[in-house]
Amino acid sequence: MSNHIAPREHETDLAELRGDCARMAPRWVAPPKTASTPVAPSLIHGVTVPPASARMIDATPEYGD
Repeated sequence: MSNHIAPREHETDLAELRGDCARMAPRWVAPPKTASTPVAPSLIHGVTVPPASARMIDATPEYGD
């Protein structure tokens, strides 16, 4: 049995998270790239962010106030 204790979410910094992702990346299979079609600027009306998501980002030191 492992004695490893996972850190609490707030104890993992962005650099550590990026390192974890870099180590896992070779195991992921990316879908084939497809060409995207342009969208007319008249169809773009902005971005709506749910309040819970906005609070989460605001509480993240790298992105918050």
